[in-house]
Amino acid sequence: MVSYIAPGAPATRRPAGGDEAYMRPEIGFTPAWYRRHLGIDFGEKFHGDPACRRQAVVKMRSELKRRFAGTAIGGLNGPEAPLDILTGVHGACTLAAIYGLPLVYAENNWPNVAHRYLTDAQVARLDPPDLGRNEFFCGLLEQVDWIKQREGHVEGYINWQGILNNAHRLRGEELFADLATEPERCRHLFGCICETMTAAIRLLHERQGLPAGRRFVTASNCLVNMISPETYADLLFPFDLKLAGIYGCLGIHNCAWNASPYLETYSRLPGLGYIDMGLGSDLAKAKRLFPEARRALMYTPMDLASKSSAALQADFEKIAGDFAPCDVVIADIEAGVPDARILEAVALCRRLSEGR
Repeated sequence: MVSYIAPGAPATRRPAGGDEAYMRPEIGFTPAWYRRHLGIDFGEKFHGDPACRRQAVVKMRSELKRRFAGTAIGGLNGPEAPLDILTGVHGACTLAAIYGLPLVYAENNWPNVAHRYLTDAQVARLDPPDLGRNEFFCGLLEQVDWIKQREGHVEGYINWQGILNNAHRLRGEELFADLATEPERCRHLFGCICETMTAAIRLLHERQGLPAGRRFVTASNCLVNMISPETYADLLFPFDLKLAGIYGCLGIHNCAWNASPYLETYSRLPGLGYIDMGLGSDLAKAKRLFPEARRALMYTPMDLASKSSAALQADFEKIAGDFAPCDVVIADIEAGVPDARILEAVALCRRLSEGR
């Protein structure tokens, strides 16, 4: 797998083509960037109406082509690629919405979840929802049907997040107290989430008609640095292991954080096809532990915007020496970052890939 940022969508993953560059840049922008330059409204209609979203995707793809001609910015949305109208729907909140949490939409941001967290008693009574009768999930499948009828096929991927991220959306900050004092409560919550993710992913892929070779699962562990490696290994790793078993192909997303304390445990996951991490991680160790996975370095948009050209080059040379072949992912770029700086990063990747 490689990193994939569709226009107007948070970063996710897609199958690799097998001919990726030694240093492959993947560039993405916030909804506020598109709002400023194109006036797109990322509110509830954008996420609930695939016809509205299709119009927006065409506009975003055209703008990226105009600004960044000659690059692959936009991922699958190259000039001859099919439209991806699915990726980015409901941002990273799909699982939480299936469990009944209200989504909060914004004209210039991805959806968020209303802060209505499960109580102790509600967690104790929690069961995985019946997806066949779940209004939110059925609405998502209806969008898939519309896209298939309109486009002939359904490109794209839902961002299902991961066990820890979804548990935090459902439980809030109390989750971290539970991890220390109520491990069985956590196991019950994690088990419900894992069962729902497993069933929903399979149903969605079947409805898409996604070929077997393009089916995989990504576990987003954005909050993993907030727990100890021991807690991860004891309470969360068993569920990532279950996710890996769905298709035998798993990606692990760590945002731009330090993944070093968790690398040894991650290395026990079978079929790991992708792993990303921040610049502060032990990149050489990760390269040694995951020689077969596509590695990705999550380079922060703040570093892109603020570092000097010399510092940017030094960072990229370190990535090339310690971590590549890999993706260099720069997501969530805000309006105000000059196009020339983005193109400078892309050119650095191209130069460091030459002759490899």
